[in-house]
Parts: sequence; structure tokens; C-alpha cells
Amino acid sequence: MIKKSVLAGALLAVVCSCTMKNPLLVESTAPYGAPMFDKIKTEHYLPAFEQAIADGKAEIDAIVAKPEAPTFENTIEAMEYAGGTLNRVAGIFYNLMEANTNEQMQAVAEQIAPMLTDYSMYVSLNAPLFERVKVVYEQKENLNLDIDQIKLLEDSYKSFVRNGANLNEADQALYRQYSEELSLLTLQFGKNVLAANNAYELHITQEEDLAGLPEYVKEMGAATAAERTKTGWVYTLDIPSYAPFMKNSQVRDLRKQMYMAYNTRAVGGEFDNTEVVRKIADLRIKIANILGYQTYADYALEERMANDKDLVIDFLNNLMDQTLAYAKKDVQAVYNYAKKNGFEDKQLMPWDFNYWSERYQEAEYSLNAEELKPYFQLESCIDAVFGLATRLYGIQFAEVNNVPVYHPEVKVYDVTDTDGRHLALLYADFFPRASKRGGAWMTSFREEYQKDGVEYRPFINMVCNFTKPTADAPSLITHDELVTFLHEFGHVLHGVFAEGRYGSLTGTNVPRDFVELPSQIMENWAFEPEFLNSFAKHYQTGETIPAELIEKIVAAKNYLAAYGQVRQLHYGIMDMAWHTLTSLPSVSTLEFEKQALAPTAVMPSVAGTASSPSFAHIFQGGYAAGYYSYKWAEVLEADAFSLFQEKGIFNQEVAQSFRKNILSAGGAQDASLIYRNFRGHDPKPEALMEKLGLKK
Repeated sequence: MIKKSVLAGALLAVVCSCTMKNPLLVESTAPYGAPMFDKIKTEHYLPAFEQAIADGKAEIDAIVAKPEAPTFENTIEAMEYAGGTLNRVAGIFYNLMEANTNEQMQAVAEQIAPMLTDYSMYVSLNAPLFERVKVVYEQKENLNLDIDQIKLLEDSYKSFVRNGANLNEADQALYRQYSEELSLLTLQFGKNVLAANNAYELHITQEEDLAGLPEYVKEMGAATAAERTKTGWVYTLDIPSYAPFMKNSQVRDLRKQMYMAYNTRAVGGEFDNTEVVRKIADLRIKIANILGYQTYADYALEERMANDKDLVIDFLNNLMDQTLAYAKKDVQAVYNYAKKNGFEDKQLMPWDFNYWSERYQEAEYSLNAEELKPYFQLESCIDAVFGLATRLYGIQFAEVNNVPVYHPEVKVYDVTDTDGRHLALLYADFFPRASKRGGAWMTSFREEYQKDGVEYRPFINMVCNFTKPTADAPSLITHDELVTFLHEFGHVLHGVFAEGRYGSLTGTNVPRDFVELPSQIMENWAFEPEFLNSFAKHYQTGETIPAELIEKIVAAKNYLAAYGQVRQLHYGIMDMAWHTLTSLPSVSTLEFEKQALAPTAVMPSVAGTASSPSFAHIFQGGYAAGYYSYKWAEVLEADAFSLFQEKGIFNQEVAQSFRKNILSAGGAQDASLIYRNFRGHDPKPEALMEKLGLKK
């Protein structure tokens, strides 16, 4: 997953003497101008936002007040660089809101939400500014602009139109109101999910209740209990704790308790999101309608590769039609295995599936997570993943200790090119904590851009939630976590290799359904024997991972592939169900979700559970009407990786072409053209089904 700051671009600002003591508002003295996290305190954020917003408005006013006729340079380019201080402050604040938040920051977020909405409207609904943009836009054929300049001009014009510039005064007022309400509600949604996640723990005091748990899971539970000054073992809803418990616990009642807790997060109670979801959906409908679109999906998809809701729905349904029968066979196979091995109920419940599918995988492929984990020590995986980038692209990663970090667990790496040129700073934040939301993502504190002949290289942040080290063992990650690492690292490379003049068009600033290509293609190396052999060694004995274990990993690659694909398609279908509404449904949030997914369900529905109230991707992040992007990008990456398979997984010619045509290209051209520049043809959808072993 990729997260972006609220506002695009970055620019170090010169500020007045009254703000010189605020580390967010002065030029950084850290290497490469990195954020001064050692000096930034929570109380700095609000005054920094106030000053940055004032500066941004002044810069916009200066553009409007120019006596000269509008030109690309004095209007479009000037707008690109305006608000730079605000972009920098917001980039730091909102990244930390996800990775290292606290109640004080959450309170600041609620205060600044309407301020940021007001600033956004100050720009997008600024009639004199829009008039200048229109003058330039109408002359675009005669301006002799470069490709990236044409794209910046077109994006600038469309941004005004898509943000209400053509609305009458009354509708603009409503648009302001709806946008402000929406920003506050998405904040509330995320706050509730984090609080609900942190509010639950499974506290085990009897050793018999640990039946089936591998030693590393027991040690993790004991360490969590000790952190919370409790005896026994504690398990939480953080994925490194939740997932291995659900896969291995033999105590069915405890699995059910954990499942219900996870799948009722923010459903009812103190942190209820069921009504928040409806309010967000309603506001999105209103915003879409006032801008002239029938549904929010129509609005959101306009700038994507799949630029039509019917195309997306057909894409999801087509994949579902090809996959559903296989998925039902997957579930039946697990049930048959469970029944032969003592399971007595007439059907598997969701809290049974992970446990029995894990046992079935062990029996079918003689493969289990505990057997693999000793070969995947996090430090070795870090070296291997970085080394993969070195082998493919020649870049180097050197850990540095002179760059301030926002949490003691964060590591910083100086990334350099083959010629020693500095490319980026990479912040790596690997472990879960109460101040961090779940999941994994990449974002940036500063994106690459150029101004006045100076290039500013990016500051990339990679955030994960991997298994923490214990008193008896280092951090040993699962193979699934290695896949996650490679996925996020693909986003990192997209940011690291960014090249271009304009921050809004570099790096990961590409259509949402294209941005997952660089990340998902990297996952393939987790199943390549030549790569695994290069680093996977037992953390105690130093023994290289046995060839038979690698064979099992490869053989099990598509284990339950159809079931997994249907789960992903369900998320996409649910997303589109919410965002193709023309009015709110008469049924509850839980019933609406159930109805949307019922036709393609492969597991029993459990009363009282729902994903929507904790579905941060679409109700808090940037994937509203965009979750299909993961599957869309899987088609792209399956087709793209076939070229590596054809030429060699470390082939330099293919790697350099991928760097030049995909990773460094940014969003200065149409994504379909960018893909064709690399692959030589449009993506072939059948490549995905073939990769998953599901092609008829």
C-alpha cells in the first residue's frame, strides 16, 4: 500500500524571525535538509500549520496579483511551487499520524482539518486564479511546452474543474461544507479503528490454552504480557500477533474470540464506525453530485487507467466468474481435510479456516511457518532485499546515524546510485506499537523535484508491522512478511528513482491503478530459488535453507490462490458497492455489506461482523473506488514479470528498462503509454490467471 501527504510537492521556505524557533518552519540543518525529528514536538504543529497556510495564501495572492499576462511560468509553474512550506509540514505531520501518533496529535488533526480544507478551497475556488489558468490552458497548443509541462498544465486545469471552480456561489459554499465535514469524518474513522484495535487483548493465564502455538508465538505473547506488566501471555489484533495465533491455536473458542474481536473492530461500542461509514458515503455522493457526477466512482475513476465504473465492475466480475468455482473447491478441500482429521461440524467457520488451511498446507506440502521462520532473520532479509536492488539496478544502501528519526526503532539509509550520486534517504520502520496503525505502507516526507536549477532528492518512509524480536530470538519474519517487505520496497524504488522537474508528477504520483505495479512485481522474487538461496540461512546454525524447503515454498505459491483472489475481489466489490451508490441504502452498514458480498460468498457470514467499519483503505486512505487497483496492477505485473522470466530474473537490460520506463517515469505521461514503453504491448489479462495456476 502507498500513502501520500495531503498536499503535493515540497519547498524549503524562508520565514520571518517570529517563527525561527519552530523546527518545522526553518531550513533544516540535518543532512540533505531532512526533517529535524529530534527537535520537533507536538506543540510545534499547530503554529507551523497556521504560518504555512498564511504563507501559502500569500504565494497564491502574489500569482493572482501579477500585472503581467498569464504564462506557463508565472501561473502554472508558480502554482506548483506555492504552498511548499505547507506541503512539508503536512508531509511530516500526516506520516507521523499513521506511524507514531498520540492523543495530542489527534487533537491537532481535528483542529487543522477545517483549516486545510479552507486553504484547499482558497486555491481551487479562487476565481481570478482560475481565470489565469484558463488563459494559459486555452493557449496550450501554441506554447511549445515539453511533455511534463503539458501534463502539469492539463492536471492544473482539471484540478480546478474537479474541485468546483465552475460551480456557482451557492454550490461552492456547499462544496466547502461537504469537504470540511468529510475531512473530519475520515479522521474520526481512523481514530476509531486505531482505538478499537488497541482496546482489545486476549490475556491467557493457563498454559493449556497455548495448545498448538509454536514457540515463537508463545515467546511473543509472553513478551507482550511483560510489556503490559501482566503475567502469562497476551495476544493483540496487530497482524504479527493475530495471524499466527489464528493459524496455530488448537483452542477453537479462543480462535473464535479473536476472530470476533478483529471483525467487529469499530462495530458498535465506544469506537463505532458503522454510522461514520454511512456519513462518509453520503458526503461523497453529495460531492460527486454537486460536481456533476452520478456517483463518487464516476468522479474518482475519471483520472485512472480504468476510467469508467462499468469497466471496473466488469473487470472485477470477470475475474470473479473465472475464479469463484476454484475458490469453492479450495474451501471444500480444506473442509475435507479437516473432517478426516477430527473436525466434526457440518461447515468450517471463518475462525476455523486459517487453522485448518495451515494444517492442510503442512500435510500437502510439508510446509509450515515455524519451519521457515529461522531462515528469515529480519536483518538478513533487509540485506537481501537491498542487495536485490543492488543486483538489479546497481544502487547502494548505507545505514546512517546522523539523521534524526521520529522513533528509536526507525533506521535511516543513504541510497546512492552506481556513480555515488545521492538518490534518497530511506526511513525504515519495521515493528508494531500502540502508536502505529496496522498494515504496511510507503510514503514520503519529501518528493523529488527541481527548482531554480537545484534538485531536491526524496525522503522515503517505509512502514511495516513485522514480528518483533524477543528475549530469546531476533526478529524472525514469516515468508508472508518477506513478501510484504518486497511489496513495500517496490514502492520505495518507485520513489527513490523519481526524476523530473515537478513533484506532483514524479515518483509515485501516478494513477492509483498503476502505482501498485512496481510494488507487486517485486513480490515475485520471494519465490525465486536463486534469490532465496542467496541469503536464507538459519539464524542459529548458519545453514543455507535446504533445497527441499525452497521447492515447497515454490510448490505452495499458489496454494489457495483462488480463495485468496476471491477475498481480494470481495474487497474491491465492497468498495465499488459503497461508491456507486446514488443514495444511502435503507439497510444498515452490516446488512449492506452482507448483501453486496452474498452472491460470491465462499464462507459462512457471521452475524455482527463486518469489514467496512475498519476498511481504512477506502474510508480513511486514498483507495475510495480504487481498491480494484490491486488486482488491476496484478494483471500489469504478471505480464511485466513474464519478461524477467523470459530474459532472466536478474537481467540487467530488462531491469534498466524497467527503471527508465516505469520507476523513473512518474506521471508525466499517460500510464498506458508508460507501460507500452516498457513491455512493447498492452497488458495481457490472461497472464494473471496463468500465474495463479487458474487458467483453463
